[in-house]
Amino acid sequence: MSAVSRNHRWRWLTGGAVALSLLAFLLLIALLGWSAMRYFWPQPVTLFTVDHAPQTLGEIASSQGVPRERLEASGAPLPDNLPEHVTRYLIKTGNRDFSDSDFHSLLSSDIIATERPGNVIALQRRVGGMAYGWFDGLRENGRPLVAADMMRVLQQRIKETRQRQRQAEKIRHVALARLNSEMEQLDRKRQRLEQEQRYTPQAQSIWQADSAELQRQFRQQAQALTGLSQENEGTVLVLRDVTGSQHLIPLTQILAAWYPNAMSYGEKWRHFGSQLWHFVSGASGGSLGEDGVFPAIFGTILMVLLMSVVVMPLGVVAAIWLHEYAGNGFLTRLVRIAVVNLAGVPSIVYGVFGLGFFVWLVGGSLDRLFFAHALPNPTFGTPGLLWASLTLALLTLPVVIVATEEGLSRIPQTLRQGSLALGATQAETLWHVVLPLSIPAMLTGLILAVARAAGETAPLMLVGVVKMVPELPVDAVFPYLHLDRKFMHLGFQIYDLAFQNPHAQADRPLVFATALLLVLIILALNLLAMALRHRLRERYRALIN
Repeated sequence: MSAVSRNHRWRWLTGGAVALSLLAFLLLIALLGWSAMRYFWPQPVTLFTVDHAPQTLGEIASSQGVPRERLEASGAPLPDNLPEHVTRYLIKTGNRDFSDSDFHSLLSSDIIATERPGNVIALQRRVGGMAYGWFDGLRENGRPLVAADMMRVLQQRIKETRQRQRQAEKIRHVALARLNSEMEQLDRKRQRLEQEQRYTPQAQSIWQADSAELQRQFRQQAQALTGLSQENEGTVLVLRDVTGSQHLIPLTQILAAWYPNAMSYGEKWRHFGSQLWHFVSGASGGSLGEDGVFPAIFGTILMVLLMSVVVMPLGVVAAIWLHEYAGNGFLTRLVRIAVVNLAGVPSIVYGVFGLGFFVWLVGGSLDRLFFAHALPNPTFGTPGLLWASLTLALLTLPVVIVATEEGLSRIPQTLRQGSLALGATQAETLWHVVLPLSIPAMLTGLILAVARAAGETAPLMLVGVVKMVPELPVDAVFPYLHLDRKFMHLGFQIYDLAFQNPHAQADRPLVFATALLLVLIILALNLLAMALRHRLRERYRALIN
């Protein structure tokens, strides 16, 4: 009876531990979501009239009660009639390019009056953060535009400007990139013919004709790009700030414009969805965090996929050798101890190894053998996507080996013996019986590897990740997947936004939003692998039981 009661207590204890873990995870998601989603919801803009100071216009970022003793200890000059407890407001004023700071602090005792004017406009910009003020019109090529509904005209012009910017990006990253690649290939062909002494007058004439045609196409595309840029830069918005000064802001720098104090509830939800979609799908602009994180999402997923393609075959083959062929001798035990110890090595050590071995040794050797024409500019002898994937594959290899070997050990020995008794060889038994049954264990190792690799940041800083990239590792130019390019990563973007950003306070909500996005991506990849594992486990359950 005591054994039954003890088992009952253990069941409640284990169930409570699982419930506590799930609760902690849900609280993490809730904290990240609440702190992040507030950034995308349009906040009201308040005009503060302050005693013996200029007016202040901005969003209320936070507020907290502060005792008088703390204010006196700070050394700030205080009035004699200051109450014992006051409220300190942190106001996000924006306008960082024509103001002293993004944020200002105000005490409730200094505020004379507050109001929320309905005609205050909020501008989300590519560079410079948010801007608040009053919309005083549009100017096109120096001349003012006149219309009955200027806000509608502004929204239409912003839309047209975005379309032209997308056309310009397509010309820059597709047409011009393809022409540059073709001209480089043509120059390499000429150099090869000269080295082989086959650069005849006929070959020279062909080269000159091909080169002239490519240069003509390049000039044509460059002229189209210049025309789009000039057309975009011709229209500017006139913004009047709280001091009455007017500022000219090009529409190319404006992502969105809205009247935050005059929006209906439906307009706020549409704005929320638009801002959220732009954050997920937009490419990074002139400053980190002031545009979308799609390059970081793309780089994170692509790196994890390449890492998985490398680590799974190596880990599975190593586990098969250890469990099926190596026996239990001294060398095998030594290898197992080494594998377990490698799982505990700090990730930054793997980054140093990847920089020294993959980048400098292997990449430098590849440059000397196959890309000598590009030297001294390195091609593969510099941090890039390939070396980052290989480094993380090496980092997660022990996890895959251990998980796969555990799965192999759970397969009944009678299945192997029955297959051998029916005339199958050991290799056929391994391929048709053992490996299919161990696939769920392999996927368990993959889940653990993905969870660790997707969140790593320290080694990536040494072997390929950067703050901003001019182009993605995948484009329309052959060979389409460029493993030598650097890439962006969500983990590194979180680090950079939180600790290396001069405007960290303004971009703090983006830190939570990026962290939430990284957690959701890891969760989605894990759920996908878990669903596949469950399906395969159910398929082969009858064989094991």
